[in-house]
Amino acid sequence: MQPEAAVSIPRPLPKHPHLARVAAASRWTLAILACLWMGLCTAVGPLYWQEGSLADWSWLNTAYFLLSTAIYFGLIVALVRYAGHTKSASRRKQTADSKRTSGKTGGADDTSTAAQLHAQVPVSVQPTKQQATHTSRVRERLLFVWTVIRRGLRIAFTTAGRWITRATNRTWKIALILFIGWLWAPTTLLAAFGADIRSQIREFSWAWNQWTGLEQPYIGFFSFVPMDIYPTAHYLWPDNPTYLTDQHNVVLTVYYGATAAFSRYLTGSNDAGIVVLAATQMLFAVFCCAAAANRFLNLPWNTSQSPAGGLARFLILLFFLICPLAVFSTISITKSPLFAFAFVWWFSIWYELRCTWSKATHAPKRLPRHSMIAFILSTCVMLIAAKYAWYIIALQIVLALIADRRRWGTYVVALLIPTVLIHGGIVYAINSGAIIGGDPIESRGVQLQMIARVAARNPDGISQEARDALEPVFNLDQMADAYFQQDADPVKSSGIQSKKVSYKWRSVTPEDMENFNKAWIEIVKDNPVIAIDALLAKCFGYFNVTDHPYVAMDYYVNSDYVQKNSTWIKSYNHEWREKVAQFADDWGHIPVLGWFTHGNFYVVLTLIIGAAEVIRRRWLTLVTHMPLLLLMGVMITAPANNFERHMLPVAFVFGFVALTFWRESKAERAQSAARLEA
Repeated sequence: MQPEAAVSIPRPLPKHPHLARVAAASRWTLAILACLWMGLCTAVGPLYWQEGSLADWSWLNTAYFLLSTAIYFGLIVALVRYAGHTKSASRRKQTADSKRTSGKTGGADDTSTAAQLHAQVPVSVQPTKQQATHTSRVRERLLFVWTVIRRGLRIAFTTAGRWITRATNRTWKIALILFIGWLWAPTTLLAAFGADIRSQIREFSWAWNQWTGLEQPYIGFFSFVPMDIYPTAHYLWPDNPTYLTDQHNVVLTVYYGATAAFSRYLTGSNDAGIVVLAATQMLFAVFCCAAAANRFLNLPWNTSQSPAGGLARFLILLFFLICPLAVFSTISITKSPLFAFAFVWWFSIWYELRCTWSKATHAPKRLPRHSMIAFILSTCVMLIAAKYAWYIIALQIVLALIADRRRWGTYVVALLIPTVLIHGGIVYAINSGAIIGGDPIESRGVQLQMIARVAARNPDGISQEARDALEPVFNLDQMADAYFQQDADPVKSSGIQSKKVSYKWRSVTPEDMENFNKAWIEIVKDNPVIAIDALLAKCFGYFNVTDHPYVAMDYYVNSDYVQKNSTWIKSYNHEWREKVAQFADDWGHIPVLGWFTHGNFYVVLTLIIGAAEVIRRRWLTLVTHMPLLLLMGVMITAPANNFERHMLPVAFVFGFVALTFWRESKAERAQSAARLEA
């Protein structure tokens, strides 16, 4: 028996119409709430661009809010109508019936009616026979030319689509296209990176010295070691000196650090190792995107659906080949691009599972061996690349076991076991004192921004009780001075020696943190508008297509770490690197056209499609798309606003999400039309 087509057709109305109406209202309510949120993020943009507040809200912001909300809601309605299309199909059937009826009774009546209408025109304005003949010839010539052009374009597009399909009907062909299209990045730009990899290399170097017998006790109170740069509270440091932390996933830190150390051994600098890491990541990106594109475009499993057409293939590959988000990510040595490419690979396997899911009572189709291996490896790379990956995977395990419990073995082997081994192993290493765990303060970015904004804008609004509770943890004066609405890192004292000591990481204790939440709640209650300002100012850009990135991906191409602080990379195509980054920045600032280069554009469109899927009750598809919603939650809680690398996973899979929605809508309309004809 063949698996069902990958589409969720709305079920017939239940016996209780009141419950059906309540369910429909609930689905539309979720969609409206999404529109209101995106509309609010769009409306507050002009306020926070000017360092303003919600207290400065004006009629212009109201207009922005209403207009943007209406546009988003209109797009959702259009998608829902396109997906259903039941009424249109009914009208088409009625039109066809009327045409058949008129064809039987037509003939002489039509001729006589035309003659009567012609006779009603005054003689003075009726064309002469010669004029009528000339007009008829012109019309015939124009019609002939238009027909030739239309047929030529149709043949050209059909031929191009056929060639594009042939050129992308195998994984290796797609990989070759991506490899050739991306090759210019690692060969002319070499690598792109920022402060993170330098910190990871420094961590590994100190740890390597410790492992090889060099005694390195923890440095004095006013000196800095790698754990002080993030920083990590001293109470988290084991008694026996150790220098590896899980600030960035420790496995990735060891991989990057070991490569750089080997590079220093061979060449005397880290640069060769960084270039090798960038080239390796580009090859990994080629493989992940090609494997994912093959699954979504060619449907290599046995299914009743047809492969994608030439236009979808062209647009998806065009995005990967020219969008700065994708191109620069191939050589950007930070954890987010690596996670994003692994996520693309992982996301495509969920689509394969979705398409081979069946309601039949017999055992569902198992994943082929190569897909199972891919599922395991992509899960492992995600866990290694980003710490928040395990939250996403854990929720997916629960949802998968509910929606597709007969393939529970697949999810245990590919999701649960890697999570237990990798995440559990890191937790064990932290508890045993082998490495230093990340500081819990990292997850309190929203709270810190709220407290810091109140300290900066209304210091008298903080009660003495709250001040006393926060005093062992933060210096409120330094906190207010360090506050920056776009980024919570300054408040957390992240940086080198020049940073402001807002967070007292050297002296804070777990007991000091016990009253933190209570003090935060009290401050928010006393200053609600400022607290909401702090939240929105830190995350509105992720859902506002008109907001420019706080840190775009082109930053890593020509950052000072690349152009000034590297050993010899800075001398290789120095001017070309500046021109490439400037071109991407200029493109991103073009109104409307620049939106296509920014991650928030794809976040907003993904949220719109997700709302339409909720309304159309495509629950199984929503299970596979749930990680995208969780990633949006990560954006809201991330330290910085509109930090482009946090949006990479959503942007990379958007084309596949749109293709899935179109494919399922087409199948849904076909089944609706079949029911109408029956």
